[in-house]
Amino acid sequence: MGLPRIAPATRTRAELALSLGVLGLGVFAAVVAFGLPEAGGYARIGPNFIPKVVAGGLILLGAWLLAELATGGWRDRVPDDPAERGEHAFRAGGFWWVTAGLVAQMALIRHAGFVLAAAVLFACVARGFGSARPARDAAIGLAIGLAIHLFFVKLLNVGLPAGWLAPLIGTAGL
Repeated sequence: MGLPRIAPATRTRAELALSLGVLGLGVFAAVVAFGLPEAGGYARIGPNFIPKVVAGGLILLGAWLLAELATGGWRDRVPDDPAERGEHAFRAGGFWWVTAGLVAQMALIRHAGFVLAAAVLFACVARGFGSARPARDAAIGLAIGLAIHLFFVKLLNVGLPAGWLAPLIGTAGL
């Protein structure tokens, strides 16, 4: 079951509404950004610099969309048919495996530590994407989690919870 086809006149109104919406959001963001304090350090870049850049980008994007609309409508429109877009059917089992991995990581990271929580997350996500080799996936997740942990703890001196592996891998700044 695909998305309903939209008539060209409706598309034009929708394109106009979205174009004006993006432009309006950019103008609103600019008003807010220019209201932020200018307290910049020695580099003269303060807390309003990035919001101004984002606001400018939104304004440019809104103007570009309006220009495309004025010259015949948006180009390279995404097809309405999901199969034409290369989309796959929703797999509830995969969704639940990834969700379970995220929940498990949140539950494990404090006590079991970053490395073991990352291994569980990796194994669950791999299963969600169709892998049928949980031991291999857990081993890969353990290796990646350990590498990331050691990089942050030993090289960057950022404290990540070592959990049950603390006697083996140590900690930094904790």
